[in-house]
Amino acid sequence: MKKMILDLTVTDNIQLNPNYVLIKMTSQEILPEMIPGQFAEIRIDGSPTTFLRRPISINYVDRTTNEVWFLVQLVGDGTRTLAKVAKGDIVNVVLPLGNGFTIPNEPSDKLLLVGGGVGTAPLLYLGEKLLAKGCKPTFLLGARSANDLLQLEDFARFGEVYTTTEDGSAGEKGYVTQHSILNKQQFERIYTCGPKPMMVAVAKYAKANNIECEVSLENKMACGVGACLCCVENTVDEGHICVCTEGPVLNIKKLLWQI
Repeated sequence: MKKMILDLTVTDNIQLNPNYVLIKMTSQEILPEMIPGQFAEIRIDGSPTTFLRRPISINYVDRTTNEVWFLVQLVGDGTRTLAKVAKGDIVNVVLPLGNGFTIPNEPSDKLLLVGGGVGTAPLLYLGEKLLAKGCKPTFLLGARSANDLLQLEDFARFGEVYTTTEDGSAGEKGYVTQHSILNKQQFERIYTCGPKPMMVAVAKYAKANNIECEVSLENKMACGVGACLCCVENTVDEGHICVCTEGPVLNIKKLLWQI
């Protein structure tokens, strides 16, 4: 898939809570094809301490408005500077990068999408694509508290939504892997993205129940094209691979950490 360097125009910047913003951007050209799970490298202008682009998951692509959405967690100077962009600002973006999630050939109502923290971001666009395929995806989203559960109304457009919070302020109290739905329903495929301990736990659940599972890794990525080797991951059969080019989405069968 052809990578493009685009000057995108900010159309909206929505503060979702103190730690997250949702930035929407458009192009004068028709946005290129993007697969759920792919990401962009965004240049940060105006930050004296940020020299490299920041990898941000593609949250959603709205073809009716020719917009791409990015869910940005404010974790450092780079993302805090990016979060200050305003409507009409120009942002230089390289996209789409990496490989995305696998869309089943046949419709299914046994697909579980598990996300935690900013890892919920790529699951929104995935949910839309699965629904368009005739599937009925189920979302299981985890957060520390109710205030950290993001875009729930958007997720509900594409499937049934279940939640957990660590403090019990919304959904079931605990982690996503403790949610009762895992004991009530059978799934044939799981897609997950979030903190590594969460993904490891989900992968173990999938393996124990003989369920196909794809994870979107959040390894640190600087260049996005396999040149800097910041994001290497050890695999079962190919040794070290660059997550930015061979992933970020990988089947758990390839990963050593879930064996």
